[in-house]
Amino acid sequence: MTLWNGSYPFYPGANACFPFDTTRTVIVTVFLSMLVTFIIILPGIRGKRRLFWFLRLVLGLFVGAVVLTVQFTRDWETGWVQANTSYKSFSPAQVNTDIGLHIGLTGVNVTLRGNPVNQINETINYNEHFPWNFGADYDHSYSEGLEKGLPSPILYVAEKFSTQSPCAVHRQYRIAGHYVSLTLWLAFCTWLISILLFSMSILLYGGHMLLLTATLILFSLLFFSTARNTPKCPIQFGPVSLRTDYGESFWLTLATGLLCLLLGLAVIILNSLQPRKLKLIFSLDRSSEEEVWDKSCLPAEPSCSAQDVLMVPLGELCQVTATQL
Repeated sequence: MTLWNGSYPFYPGANACFPFDTTRTVIVTVFLSMLVTFIIILPGIRGKRRLFWFLRLVLGLFVGAVVLTVQFTRDWETGWVQANTSYKSFSPAQVNTDIGLHIGLTGVNVTLRGNPVNQINETINYNEHFPWNFGADYDHSYSEGLEKGLPSPILYVAEKFSTQSPCAVHRQYRIAGHYVSLTLWLAFCTWLISILLFSMSILLYGGHMLLLTATLILFSLLFFSTARNTPKCPIQFGPVSLRTDYGESFWLTLATGLLCLLLGLAVIILNSLQPRKLKLIFSLDRSSEEEVWDKSCLPAEPSCSAQDVLMVPLGELCQVTATQL
Protein backbone atom coordinates (compact mmCIF):
# COMPACT_ATOMS: atom_id res chain seq x y z
CA MET A 1 0.00 0.00 0.00
CA THR A 2 1.50 3.31 -1.08
CA LEU A 3 1.06 6.84 0.17
CA TRP A 4 -2.24 8.45 -0.95
CA ASN A 5 -3.27 5.00 -2.29
CA GLY A 6 -1.22 5.48 -5.45
CA SER A 7 -3.05 8.66 -6.57
CA TYR A 8 -1.94 12.25 -6.88
CA PRO A 9 -2.58 14.09 -3.57
CA PHE A 10 -3.65 17.39 -5.18
CA TYR A 11 -6.28 15.96 -7.53
CA PRO A 12 -9.80 15.12 -6.42
CA GLY A 13 -11.50 11.85 -7.28
CA ALA A 14 -13.00 11.23 -10.69
CA ASN A 15 -16.24 12.98 -11.43
CA ALA A 16 -18.06 9.99 -12.83
CA CYS A 17 -21.09 10.49 -15.02
CA PHE A 18 -24.46 10.19 -13.29
CA PRO A 19 -26.37 7.07 -14.35
CA PHE A 20 -29.24 9.13 -15.84
CA ASP A 21 -30.32 12.69 -16.53
CA THR A 22 -32.65 13.76 -13.71
CA THR A 23 -34.37 16.52 -15.71
CA ARG A 24 -35.19 14.20 -18.57
CA THR A 25 -36.36 11.56 -16.12
CA VAL A 26 -38.77 13.97 -14.42
CA ILE A 27 -40.28 15.10 -17.74
CA VAL A 28 -40.68 11.55 -19.05
CA THR A 29 -42.19 10.43 -15.73
CA VAL A 30 -44.77 13.23 -15.80
CA PHE A 31 -45.88 12.47 -19.36
CA LEU A 32 -45.96 8.71 -18.73
CA SER A 33 -48.09 9.31 -15.64
CA MET A 34 -50.52 11.32 -17.76
CA LEU A 35 -50.60 8.53 -20.34
CA VAL A 36 -51.31 5.86 -17.73
CA THR A 37 -54.02 8.02 -16.17
CA PHE A 38 -55.82 8.41 -19.50
CA ILE A 39 -55.40 4.72 -20.33
CA ILE A 40 -57.24 3.85 -17.11
CA ILE A 41 -60.37 5.64 -18.36
CA LEU A 42 -60.01 4.21 -21.87
CA PRO A 43 -62.41 1.24 -21.31
CA GLY A 44 -65.22 3.73 -20.69
CA ILE A 45 -65.15 4.85 -24.33
CA ARG A 46 -67.29 2.83 -26.74
CA GLY A 47 -66.67 1.65 -30.28
CA LYS A 48 -64.25 3.17 -32.75
CA ARG A 49 -63.97 6.31 -30.68
CA ARG A 50 -61.69 4.39 -28.30
CA LEU A 51 -59.05 3.75 -30.97
CA PHE A 52 -59.11 7.29 -32.37
CA TRP A 53 -59.01 8.78 -28.88
CA PHE A 54 -56.01 6.62 -27.94
CA LEU A 55 -54.10 7.59 -31.10
CA ARG A 56 -54.74 11.29 -30.50
CA LEU A 57 -53.60 10.91 -26.91
CA VAL A 58 -50.34 9.13 -27.76
CA LEU A 59 -49.41 11.51 -30.59
CA GLY A 60 -50.21 14.60 -28.55
CA LEU A 61 -48.22 13.50 -25.50
CA PHE A 62 -45.31 12.36 -27.68
CA VAL A 63 -44.97 15.75 -29.38
CA GLY A 64 -45.19 17.65 -26.10
CA ALA A 65 -42.69 15.38 -24.33
CA VAL A 66 -40.14 15.62 -27.14
CA VAL A 67 -40.36 19.42 -27.54
CA LEU A 68 -39.91 19.87 -23.80
CA THR A 69 -37.23 17.22 -23.24
CA VAL A 70 -34.79 18.13 -26.03
CA GLN A 71 -34.23 21.55 -24.48
CA PHE A 72 -32.40 19.90 -21.58
CA THR A 73 -30.54 17.15 -23.43
CA ARG A 74 -26.83 17.35 -24.17
CA ASP A 75 -26.58 15.25 -27.32
CA TRP A 76 -27.54 17.61 -30.15
CA GLU A 77 -24.05 17.05 -31.54
CA THR A 78 -21.84 14.17 -30.45
CA GLY A 79 -18.53 12.55 -31.27
CA TRP A 80 -16.24 9.85 -29.91
CA VAL A 81 -12.62 8.87 -30.48
CA GLN A 82 -10.30 6.27 -28.99
CA ALA A 83 -6.75 7.46 -28.42
CA ASN A 84 -3.57 6.97 -26.42
CA THR A 85 -2.91 10.26 -24.68
CA SER A 86 -1.31 11.75 -21.60
CA TYR A 87 -3.49 11.64 -18.51
CA LYS A 88 -2.24 14.50 -16.32
CA SER A 89 -0.12 17.56 -16.88
CA PHE A 90 3.59 17.19 -16.10
CA SER A 91 3.23 13.41 -16.12
CA PRO A 92 4.65 11.08 -18.79
CA ALA A 93 1.97 8.43 -18.11
CA GLN A 94 0.02 7.41 -21.20
CA VAL A 95 -3.47 5.93 -21.00
CA ASN A 96 -5.82 4.35 -23.52
CA THR A 97 -9.14 6.20 -23.34
CA ASP A 98 -12.43 6.83 -25.10
CA ILE A 99 -12.99 10.58 -25.40
CA GLY A 100 -16.48 11.89 -26.07
CA LEU A 101 -17.79 15.37 -26.87
CA HIS A 102 -21.50 16.13 -26.40
CA ILE A 103 -22.81 19.56 -27.38
CA GLY A 104 -26.19 20.73 -26.12
CA LEU A 105 -28.13 23.97 -26.10
CA THR A 106 -26.73 25.07 -22.74
CA GLY A 107 -23.12 23.88 -22.89
CA VAL A 108 -20.78 21.02 -23.65
CA ASN A 109 -20.06 17.73 -21.91
CA VAL A 110 -16.65 16.12 -22.20
CA THR A 111 -16.45 12.43 -21.33
CA LEU A 112 -13.24 10.57 -20.57
CA ARG A 113 -13.46 6.83 -20.03
CA GLY A 114 -10.51 4.52 -19.62
CA ASN A 115 -10.17 1.43 -21.73
CA PRO A 116 -10.06 -0.42 -19.33
CA VAL A 117 -11.47 1.89 -16.67
CA ASN A 118 -8.78 1.12 -14.06
CA GLN A 119 -5.35 2.28 -15.24
CA ILE A 120 -2.24 3.66 -13.49
CA ASN A 121 -3.90 2.90 -10.13
CA GLU A 122 -6.85 5.20 -10.89
CA THR A 123 -10.42 4.93 -12.05
CA ILE A 124 -10.70 6.89 -15.28
CA ASN A 125 -14.37 7.73 -15.71
CA TYR A 126 -15.06 11.46 -16.06
CA ASN A 127 -18.00 13.46 -17.35
CA GLU A 128 -17.54 17.22 -17.04
CA HIS A 129 -20.10 19.85 -18.01
CA PHE A 130 -19.11 23.37 -19.08
CA PRO A 131 -22.22 25.61 -19.36
CA TRP A 132 -22.72 28.72 -21.50
CA ASN A 133 -26.42 29.43 -20.86
CA PHE A 134 -27.71 32.69 -19.34
CA GLY A 135 -26.18 33.30 -15.93
CA ALA A 136 -23.29 30.90 -16.55
CA ASP A 137 -19.67 31.76 -17.30
CA TYR A 138 -17.96 29.21 -19.51
CA ASP A 139 -14.48 30.60 -18.91
CA HIS A 140 -15.05 30.48 -15.16
CA SER A 141 -16.06 26.82 -15.36
CA TYR A 142 -12.96 26.13 -17.44
CA SER A 143 -10.77 27.90 -14.86
CA GLU A 144 -12.33 25.80 -12.10
CA GLY A 145 -11.43 22.71 -14.10
CA LEU A 146 -7.84 23.87 -14.25
CA GLU A 147 -7.79 24.45 -10.50
CA LYS A 148 -9.25 21.01 -9.80
CA GLY A 149 -6.60 19.42 -11.98
CA LEU A 150 -8.89 17.69 -14.45
CA PRO A 151 -7.24 15.28 -16.89
CA SER A 152 -5.47 16.86 -19.84
CA PRO A 153 -7.80 15.46 -22.57
CA ILE A 154 -10.84 17.07 -20.92
CA LEU A 155 -9.15 20.44 -20.57
CA TYR A 156 -7.84 20.25 -24.13
CA VAL A 157 -11.33 19.67 -25.58
CA ALA A 158 -12.99 22.24 -23.32
CA GLU A 159 -10.41 24.87 -24.25
CA LYS A 160 -11.54 24.69 -27.88
CA PHE A 161 -14.93 26.18 -26.90
CA SER A 162 -13.68 28.95 -24.59
CA THR A 163 -13.98 32.62 -25.50
CA GLN A 164 -10.19 32.97 -25.63
CA SER A 165 -9.74 30.09 -28.07
CA PRO A 166 -8.58 30.93 -31.62
CA CYS A 167 -11.28 28.54 -32.88
CA ALA A 168 -13.90 31.24 -32.17
CA VAL A 169 -16.87 28.84 -31.98
CA HIS A 170 -18.07 29.77 -28.49
CA ARG A 171 -20.17 32.72 -29.61
CA GLN A 172 -21.80 30.85 -32.50
CA TYR A 173 -22.84 27.86 -30.39
CA ARG A 174 -23.98 30.01 -27.47
CA ILE A 175 -26.20 32.29 -29.59
CA ALA A 176 -27.55 29.36 -31.61
CA GLY A 177 -28.42 27.51 -28.40
CA HIS A 178 -30.34 30.53 -27.08
CA TYR A 179 -32.36 30.91 -30.29
CA VAL A 180 -33.10 27.18 -30.50
CA SER A 181 -34.30 27.13 -26.89
CA LEU A 182 -36.52 30.18 -27.42
CA THR A 183 -38.02 28.72 -30.60
CA LEU A 184 -38.73 25.39 -28.91
CA TRP A 185 -40.47 27.13 -26.01
CA LEU A 186 -42.68 28.90 -28.55
CA ALA A 187 -43.35 25.55 -30.22
CA PHE A 188 -44.35 24.09 -26.86
CA CYS A 189 -46.83 26.95 -26.36
CA THR A 190 -48.36 26.50 -29.82
CA TRP A 191 -48.64 22.77 -29.12
CA LEU A 192 -50.62 23.53 -25.96
CA ILE A 193 -52.89 25.88 -27.92
CA SER A 194 -53.49 23.22 -30.58
CA ILE A 195 -54.46 20.70 -27.89
CA LEU A 196 -56.87 23.26 -26.43
CA LEU A 197 -58.42 24.00 -29.83
CA PHE A 198 -58.89 20.30 -30.62
CA SER A 199 -60.54 19.74 -27.24
CA MET A 200 -62.94 22.64 -28.05
CA SER A 201 -63.75 21.02 -31.44
CA ILE A 202 -62.19 23.91 -33.38
CA LEU A 203 -60.42 21.53 -35.73
CA LEU A 204 -59.34 23.86 -38.54
CA TYR A 205 -57.54 26.31 -36.26
CA GLY A 206 -56.06 23.39 -34.35
CA GLY A 207 -54.52 22.17 -37.62
CA HIS A 208 -53.14 25.63 -38.27
CA MET A 209 -51.51 25.66 -34.83
CA LEU A 210 -49.97 22.26 -35.55
CA LEU A 211 -48.47 23.69 -38.74
CA LEU A 212 -47.11 26.62 -36.74
CA THR A 213 -45.63 24.17 -34.21
CA ALA A 214 -43.93 22.25 -37.02
CA THR A 215 -42.58 25.48 -38.52
CA LEU A 216 -41.06 26.56 -35.20
CA ILE A 217 -39.48 23.14 -34.63
CA LEU A 218 -37.92 23.10 -38.10
CA PHE A 219 -36.65 26.66 -37.65
CA SER A 220 -34.96 25.61 -34.40
CA LEU A 221 -33.07 22.93 -36.33
CA LEU A 222 -32.05 25.53 -38.88
CA PHE A 223 -30.66 27.78 -36.14
CA PHE A 224 -28.58 24.94 -34.71
CA SER A 225 -27.30 23.95 -38.16
CA THR A 226 -25.86 27.42 -38.68
CA ALA A 227 -23.54 26.90 -35.69
CA ARG A 228 -22.85 23.28 -36.63
CA ASN A 229 -21.64 24.24 -40.10
CA THR A 230 -19.16 26.91 -38.92
CA PRO A 231 -15.49 25.99 -39.46
CA LYS A 232 -14.02 24.40 -36.33
CA CYS A 233 -10.48 23.76 -35.22
CA PRO A 234 -9.42 20.10 -35.38
CA ILE A 235 -9.41 18.32 -32.03
CA GLN A 236 -6.35 16.16 -32.52
CA PHE A 237 -5.11 13.34 -30.28
CA GLY A 238 -1.95 12.15 -31.93
CA PRO A 239 -2.78 10.50 -35.26
CA VAL A 240 -6.57 10.53 -34.67
CA SER A 241 -8.99 13.44 -34.43
CA LEU A 242 -12.31 13.88 -32.64
CA ARG A 243 -15.12 14.51 -35.14
CA THR A 244 -18.72 15.27 -34.28
CA ASP A 245 -22.03 14.74 -36.02
CA TYR A 246 -25.69 15.42 -35.33
CA GLY A 247 -26.88 13.57 -32.24
CA GLU A 248 -30.04 11.81 -31.16
CA SER A 249 -31.80 14.97 -29.97
CA PHE A 250 -31.39 16.61 -33.38
CA TRP A 251 -32.86 13.68 -35.29
CA LEU A 252 -35.65 13.18 -32.76
CA THR A 253 -36.58 16.87 -33.05
CA LEU A 254 -36.55 16.60 -36.85
CA ALA A 255 -38.87 13.57 -36.75
CA THR A 256 -41.24 15.39 -34.39
CA GLY A 257 -41.32 18.47 -36.61
CA LEU A 258 -42.14 16.39 -39.68
CA LEU A 259 -44.84 14.54 -37.72
CA CYS A 260 -46.49 17.83 -36.72
CA LEU A 261 -46.28 19.00 -40.32
CA LEU A 262 -48.02 15.87 -41.64
CA LEU A 263 -50.70 15.94 -38.94
CA GLY A 264 -51.43 19.63 -39.50
CA LEU A 265 -51.70 19.18 -43.26
CA ALA A 266 -53.92 16.11 -42.80
CA VAL A 267 -56.33 18.02 -40.55
CA ILE A 268 -56.57 20.96 -42.97
CA ILE A 269 -57.02 18.74 -46.06
CA LEU A 270 -59.64 16.52 -44.41
CA ASN A 271 -61.49 19.58 -43.17
CA SER A 272 -61.77 20.79 -46.78
CA LEU A 273 -62.41 17.50 -48.59
CA GLN A 274 -63.81 15.03 -46.05
CA PRO A 275 -65.16 16.95 -43.04
CA ARG A 276 -67.35 14.00 -41.99
CA LYS A 277 -64.33 11.69 -41.69
CA LEU A 278 -62.44 14.34 -39.74
CA LYS A 279 -65.35 14.63 -37.30
CA LEU A 280 -65.39 10.85 -37.01
CA ILE A 281 -61.69 10.83 -36.09
CA PHE A 282 -62.28 13.45 -33.41
CA SER A 283 -65.47 11.69 -32.22
CA LEU A 284 -67.74 14.55 -33.27
CA ASP A 285 -69.96 12.69 -35.78
CA ARG A 286 -72.64 11.26 -33.48
CA SER A 287 -75.41 10.77 -36.07
CA SER A 288 -74.50 7.17 -36.85
CA GLU A 289 -74.10 6.35 -33.18
CA GLU A 290 -77.51 7.84 -32.35
CA GLU A 291 -79.14 5.76 -35.09
CA VAL A 292 -77.55 2.62 -33.74
CA TRP A 293 -78.59 3.56 -30.24
CA ASP A 294 -82.19 4.19 -31.31
CA LYS A 295 -82.39 0.87 -33.14
CA SER A 296 -80.96 -1.00 -30.19
CA CYS A 297 -83.57 0.54 -27.88
CA LEU A 298 -86.53 -0.56 -30.07
CA PRO A 299 -87.73 -4.18 -29.76
CA ALA A 300 -87.03 -6.43 -32.72
CA GLU A 301 -90.70 -7.56 -32.96
CA PRO A 302 -93.59 -5.80 -31.26
CA SER A 303 -95.20 -7.90 -28.54
CA CYS A 304 -98.84 -8.97 -28.57
CA SER A 305 -99.67 -6.78 -25.64
CA ALA A 306 -98.31 -3.76 -27.46
CA GLN A 307 -100.39 -4.57 -30.55
CA ASP A 308 -103.52 -5.01 -28.43
CA VAL A 309 -103.05 -1.69 -26.76
CA LEU A 310 -102.58 0.08 -30.08
CA MET A 311 -105.70 -1.58 -31.61
CA VAL A 312 -108.13 -0.85 -28.75
CA PRO A 313 -111.07 1.25 -30.08
CA LEU A 314 -111.39 4.70 -28.73
CA GLY A 315 -114.97 4.08 -27.61
CA GLU A 316 -113.98 1.24 -25.34
CA LEU A 317 -111.37 3.40 -23.69
CA CYS A 318 -114.11 5.84 -22.69
CA GLN A 319 -116.24 3.16 -21.01
CA VAL A 320 -115.99 3.11 -17.25
CA THR A 321 -117.26 0.21 -15.17
CA ALA A 322 -119.19 1.35 -12.11
CA THR A 323 -119.38 -0.84 -9.05
CA GLN A 324 -122.37 -0.55 -6.74
CA LEU A 325 -121.47 -0.07 -3.14
